[in-house]
Amino acid sequence: MAQQLTRAQAYDMVVERIGKNNLLKHILAVEAGMRAVAERLGEDADYWGLVGLIHDLDYHDTKDDHPRHTYITREWLSEYDIPDEAWHAIHAHPGHIPCETKLDWALYSVDPTTGFIVACALMHPDKKLSSIDEEFMLRRFKEKRFAAGATRENMAACSNLGLELGDFLVLVRDGMQTISTDLGL
Repeated sequence: MAQQLTRAQAYDMVVERIGKNNLLKHILAVEAGMRAVAERLGEDADYWGLVGLIHDLDYHDTKDDHPRHTYITREWLSEYDIPDEAWHAIHAHPGHIPCETKLDWALYSVDPTTGFIVACALMHPDKKLSSIDEEFMLRRFKEKRFAAGATRENMAACSNLGLELGDFLVLVRDGMQTISTDLGL
């Protein structure tokens, strides 16, 4: 029988595979954002957070082989009892398969949003998440060149969760603020 993957085990694997760097901060931000969205939607925040924590585990190994991204992670974690729904969301986040469930849409939307929010925070003199508000984020969202790597289409897909863009941005920002020290923001 497969064993459950704990948050502590997943975190240790992420640090081992990714290292302590900006990609780790991104992964932790996605975990925090996923937890916040889950709580808002009445879903299991620990489970959704775990999906966020492992979503880019194989990034270093697949950064030059995009079609394999997320599938290597599934091989590495095959001994753990991770639901197919979680794997579907992880495979859907880079666009390998279509989003179908709330979990899929959440990861698909939260992933680029965290980078966008970091870019917003870095524009302020104090470089703090607490300095950015909904209005500021929505203005920057309309600027195509600002945080260009944060795909606006993915971020706007939060509508598939029944969330307005402004509310979603604030929700993810608030989730990220719970770990602001870890993010250095």
